[in-house]
Amino acid sequence: MTVKTTELFDLSHTLASELFGKYEYPWQVLGELGNFILTLGNSLDPERFDNIKPNVWVAKTAKIYPSALIEAPCIIGENTEVRHCAFIRGKAIIGDNCVVGNSTEIKNSIIFDNVQIPHYNYVGDSVLGYKSHMGAGSITSNVKSDKTNISVFLSGGSTPTGLRKMGAMIGDFTEIGCNTVLCPGSIVGQNCIIYPLSRVRGTIPQNSIFKSENNITEKL
Repeated sequence: MTVKTTELFDLSHTLASELFGKYEYPWQVLGELGNFILTLGNSLDPERFDNIKPNVWVAKTAKIYPSALIEAPCIIGENTEVRHCAFIRGKAIIGDNCVVGNSTEIKNSIIFDNVQIPHYNYVGDSVLGYKSHMGAGSITSNVKSDKTNISVFLSGGSTPTGLRKMGAMIGDFTEIGCNTVLCPGSIVGQNCIIYPLSRVRGTIPQNSIFKSENNITEKL
């Protein structure tokens, strides 16, 4: 199973590469993300980024719709579009050439370059890899019903994360189908396709087609 940071993500496609480089597993960055953004934001080139309000930095080439709400701390990359009524709740790094769509909510997450989250999505305590895409209505569920800490499930057993809140780690080039729910602690490898209306739990190997929990095939 591929769950290490370097197996899921190409770190050349995020401003958070230095933060990821400190840890073996991607969910380990979540607790440090807010402070990292504050440090990184203050080092950004003012010729490329506007400090639109305290601790919110937006690339000059980004397009932010007037109805979008962006809370600190946050960095939004070049040529990214944040559309009508999007809600970025803070502790978010959104890369270059991304789409954050209407009524989409993001918090405590890293969105790599060229990611599309275009319609009615929730992304919380998650990492979305380069050129990944979330179909309309798909969400990352980030808290267990019993509110206990989250474990990552692998073929050899479970690995505790020590986190009460953790959404999904979605690898580069992965497609999440419309109205899919990614259960807390889900890991989806690179180059996967998740069918619409799926409930994903555990770890999905790279190059997989997920049709249902009992029907996962290799992507040819």
